[in-house]
Amino acid sequence: MRVALFITCVNDTLFPDTGRAVVTLLRRLGVDVEFPQAQTCCGQMHVNTGYPAEGVRLARHFTEVFAEYDAVVTPSGSCTAMIREQYPKLAATARVPAKQTAGLGTAVEEIVPKVYDLSEFLLDVLGVTDVGAYFPHRVTYHPTCHSLRGLHLGDRPTRLLSAVRGLELVALPGAEECCGFGGTFAVKNRDISAAMCADKVGNIMTTGAEVLCAADNSCLMHIGGTLSRQKSGVRVMHLAEILAATEGGAR
Repeated sequence: MRVALFITCVNDTLFPDTGRAVVTLLRRLGVDVEFPQAQTCCGQMHVNTGYPAEGVRLARHFTEVFAEYDAVVTPSGSCTAMIREQYPKLAATARVPAKQTAGLGTAVEEIVPKVYDLSEFLLDVLGVTDVGAYFPHRVTYHPTCHSLRGLHLGDRPTRLLSAVRGLELVALPGAEECCGFGGTFAVKNRDISAAMCADKVGNIMTTGAEVLCAADNSCLMHIGGTLSRQKSGVRVMHLAEILAATEGGAR
């Protein structure tokens, strides 16, 4: 099986350790993951702000870059949801000239079933729950909106966390409530966004957790900013980084 890592823009630019953690984890499980150098943005930012033509070009590029792989793994619920939910719509959109979308539908139909969120790939493809991780800390998990409502990951991430040696997983009150990030929503509606994040942080603090975990670094960045400004002492970590941790390891 040829497996590729789609790192995503946010991770590549701001959180490269998450991508390294995915590679470390998959290689530990016997998967020889590759990193196609030609990959770029999936187009989520463009489509969400009303630029479907740009989204179509990026969707086509994505299908070309990853066409030869059997599976594409990404540590981002929002980008995975973008590919699954928005690419088929882009291929059929009337807002872009037909000559620009020609042939895209077939390419999308072929690529979409091969794109997996990390937790899906581990459980559904590899059939692994215990990945050999060790993380002796009290952790609470925030199911981001795209992971929860777009991908319907369910308990996959928490099943993986529950199998980590030394980890104490505590439930997060109001876990299904949005943190208020939502990409450009946080910019255009900053007061509402800040209020939603304050509610989320208040719930996190009631858990007594040392670490907040999620499958999207964009949401962790948003929540982590408030946690840091409040000097809460709570760290934020992507699911991949916890699963890549081992006893005596550098992480």
